[in-house]
Amino acid sequence: MELNRSKRLKSSDGETCSTSMDEPRGGDPDVALEIVMSYIDDPRDRDAVSLVCQRWYQLDALTRKHITIAPCYSTSPDKLRRRFKRLESLKLKGKPRASMFNLIAEDWGGYAGPWINEIAEAFKCLKSLHFRRMIVSDDDIGVLVRERGHMLLTLKLDKCSGFSTDSLLQVARSCRILNVLFLEESSITENDGNWLHELAVNNTVLEVLNFYMTELQQISIQDLVLIARNCRSLVSVKTSDCEITELIEFFRAATALEEFGGGSVIEQVGEDNKKALEDKYANLTFPPRLCHLGLTYMGTNEIQYIYPCAARLKKLDLQYVFLNTEDHCQLIQRCPNLEILEARDVIGDRGLDVLAQSCKKLRRLRIERGEDEQGLEDVQGIVSHTGLINLARGCPELEYLAVYVSDITNTAFETLGTYSKNLTDFRLVLLDRLSKITDLPLDNGNNIRWMLLGYVGETDEGLLRFSEGCLNLQKLEMRGCSFSEHAIAQSVLRMSSLRYIWVQGFHSQTHYQGLMEMARPYWNIEVIPPRYVPVEEGGSGAEDGLNVMDQPAHLVAYYSLAGQRTDYPSWVLPIYPPPFPRDPMNPS
Repeated sequence: MELNRSKRLKSSDGETCSTSMDEPRGGDPDVALEIVMSYIDDPRDRDAVSLVCQRWYQLDALTRKHITIAPCYSTSPDKLRRRFKRLESLKLKGKPRASMFNLIAEDWGGYAGPWINEIAEAFKCLKSLHFRRMIVSDDDIGVLVRERGHMLLTLKLDKCSGFSTDSLLQVARSCRILNVLFLEESSITENDGNWLHELAVNNTVLEVLNFYMTELQQISIQDLVLIARNCRSLVSVKTSDCEITELIEFFRAATALEEFGGGSVIEQVGEDNKKALEDKYANLTFPPRLCHLGLTYMGTNEIQYIYPCAARLKKLDLQYVFLNTEDHCQLIQRCPNLEILEARDVIGDRGLDVLAQSCKKLRRLRIERGEDEQGLEDVQGIVSHTGLINLARGCPELEYLAVYVSDITNTAFETLGTYSKNLTDFRLVLLDRLSKITDLPLDNGNNIRWMLLGYVGETDEGLLRFSEGCLNLQKLEMRGCSFSEHAIAQSVLRMSSLRYIWVQGFHSQTHYQGLMEMARPYWNIEVIPPRYVPVEEGGSGAEDGLNVMDQPAHLVAYYSLAGQRTDYPSWVLPIYPPPFPRDPMNPS
């Protein structure tokens, strides 16, 4: 008999974390299969392997190191524990993505507490934890730190809420081997800045520190400098707003830094004071390895100071800058190695044309809607079907595209399908800038797995035809698309790979009977009814006592092995399907 030769991990509390079966066995095929499985990381491949037979299912459960659960209600903590006892990394997604845009209230759900309690008790090998759009309390973090802090390498509280800097202080003091602390866009109650100082004096292995867009203000630049000096492997730092020239000492100390975001150019210097501007930034030098950059409030006069590092940039975030279309073009053409770009629609079709000509390695592009009322937009800053066509033809490596457009045509969809063979995540929102739009198409999804559609498509037939071509679609979000409940339900039934759908602005029926057509086992359907607000007397010329719709109805539906959730608020309406007949061959 040959004992299993798999790798074993031992936690500091004595728990053995083996990546395979513990019992001795003599079959070489099992040993070989375990070795092969250790090289399979793609979750889709893992899922396929687990379906082959019972033995492969067991081996997958014992050797899988990472799981992503989206949404968190698609299973339960105890089911996860029973199957994957030796997880090393876990990612959980809570509230629908619409919550990021204040379309869904904070108390919809997505509570981390039950998961953290299970993790603290049962997951002895867990080293990496990522919560996204979830409610995480100080008590939750306290439990996690006490029970698993000694092993925790990665903690990501991504767009989360419910906690304060008090719990971050616990993390900084207790999680001394932490490599990654990620807090981007989380809503954090700030009591003081002591957590950052404790992190600086207690940690020497930090690689990623991110508190970008958190509105944390009590941040000491000297603590950042100390972190850079103590943590020689620090490769990524994204901060809340701080003046870029205050970070000169930090940049000098962070010699291994590859990514930086959050530095701002707060003081805008006019054309008549260029000498003062040059003096101000004379000592600003970015670390030599920096290839990911995102500055805020940068204007035309300051753009020249990032030209020296432009050729090595692989990622560039221009969402919060004061640049016009021409500025975008001047900068982008200096970035031949760019792989990821985030910008606003001020980039325009002209900017997309320059992107297509200059950045052949581009894989991900995100174009957000600009803030018109703040005067940030350029007259050239319109992205249309023309820009998308040029982009598809010039950037064949494109995998992810999220864009607000002024118009769209079938030709643009066809071009993307023809040239963008790697595109799996496509998010398109049609703006209402034009008074008349003649073509509102929905086309085949090809290999798309994730799609967002906003204000496109006018008829049910368009949605039904779209569903016939989306054989691989797993997630679908639609906003402002005027489809009936019947068309939505029929489309869901046709998209056999679909696991999640969110819709806002559909034609709803009384009691939402049309949505019942999509009911089936393990499929949770939840409706957020329209929200109405009373109009004050004399307000907006409305009649007294008239209620006006503030938010149209939402639909959230997803597969779940845990059944209907029990923590939904009173304003969420779960739609229960009629009882399904039992299988006579399997009465249980």
